[in-house]
Order: sequence, then C-alpha cells, then structure tokens
Amino acid sequence: MKLDYRRRSVRVGLPIITALLLLLLWELAAILDYIPTRFAASPTQIISQLADMVFSSGVWQSIGATLYAWGQALLIGISIGTTVGILAGSSRYMAAFFGPIIEFLKPIPSIAMIPLVILTMGSGKQSEVFLAGYAAVFQMVMAGISAVRMVDPLARDTASAYSIGFWSRLRYLIIPSMLPQLMTGIRITSNTALIFCITAELIVGMEGLGNSIGKAGAAGNMPVMYAYIVVVGIVGVSLNSLLLAVQRRLLSWHESYRNEAH
Repeated sequence: MKLDYRRRSVRVGLPIITALLLLLLWELAAILDYIPTRFAASPTQIISQLADMVFSSGVWQSIGATLYAWGQALLIGISIGTTVGILAGSSRYMAAFFGPIIEFLKPIPSIAMIPLVILTMGSGKQSEVFLAGYAAVFQMVMAGISAVRMVDPLARDTASAYSIGFWSRLRYLIIPSMLPQLMTGIRITSNTALIFCITAELIVGMEGLGNSIGKAGAAGNMPVMYAYIVVVGIVGVSLNSLLLAVQRRLLSWHESYRNEAH
C-alpha cells in the first residue's frame, strides 16, 4: 500500500508513529542499561516529571519569561530587519550603503557579544532581548532582500507603463509577491530568536527556560533537566505551528496552499 503524503492523516500520523517508536527504543535502551539513566533520563521518567511540572508555577513562569524576551526580539527583528532588507534589495544606493555594514556584522554571532553586552547593559532581560534581537535582525534582512527579488520586474514595468498608482501596485503586486518569502523568513527568525533566548538564559543565568535547564543540570537532576528540554521543544513546535497557521491563512490564495489537500 502506497502512502499518500498529501493526506492530512498521513502527514500527522507518520511523524507521531515515528516519535513513539523512537521513544520505545529509548525506553528499552534505558531498561537494559545501554543508556545509563544517570546521564540520560528515560522517557517514563521525563513524562512523569512533566506531569508534575504542569501543576507547578515554576515551569509556567519560566515559559513566560522566555516568551517575553522572544516576542520582543522577534518584533525587533521583523521591524528593523525587514525595513533594512527591503531598502537594501530595492535600491543600489541603499545596497551600497548597508552592504558593508551587513557583511561586517553578519558573521559575528550574538553569543560572542555576551561579555560586551553584560558590561554595557548588565545581565537583565534587556541583554537577552538585545542578543536575540541582534540575531533576528540579520535573518529578516536576508529575508527582506530575497523578498524584493520575488517581485517580477516585467509585472512591475507593466504596472508602471499602464500608470497604475503606487498604492494599487503595493496592494496587488508588491505585497503579494513579497509575502511568501517574508512569512518564511519570520518563521525562521522566530526559531532563531528562541534559540538565542534559551542560550542567553543558560549562559548568563537570566530567568527563563534556559536558566531552569542550567539549574537542573548543575544539581544533577537529570529528569528535571530533560523535562525542561522537552518543554523547550514543545514551545518551539507550538510557535512554529502558530506562525505556519498564520502563513497558510494569509497565503490561502497562493498555489502552494490553494492546492494543498485537507
């Protein structure tokens, strides 16, 4: 029997079955002591710990603290990065102005700036937001530049030849052409911002999921540490699913979604 991946039941069911099989193999390896539980907690230990954490305020406070920084970093990345990217992609003069700055700063990872940021901004949430926002900006700059290139030059010239107004061109040509690339960029930027928020919390000790992982690891409490790692994964998948739903809603007219089987 051939599986049709276009069917929703297959797209949803196949990853779930794969995940359950991997968890079963992991549990068997832990029972047979192929994976010592003092280094890697078993799935049953992690699930049990997750069940306890759901009813405690600590995990929800950690999630809230991380999402607070993530949301600000994502907003900074979208607002600044998209603007710079569109300007740099639309004008040769702007590309010449922003190009050297982008190329100089792009290879510098946010993590390498942690000592400087702590010295100048302290170890509070503002430092975490800056580090994650810095990484998010460059993701959206690249997405903005790519989005500008998605506008068909022939369609743009045709619109100008027929004296179609700027707002009509913006609504019916420019935004629809750029939106798919921008939405993909936002999803990638969301993941980047979350990763850098967790990393900053883990290294610097700011309140959030990363800090909770670090504390559990330092205490040698492997089930709690792995439970928090699973929570990070759940948060990441949930945010990506939410943005993907928004993307599908906004791009329901696009052929890649219009022809999608439900």
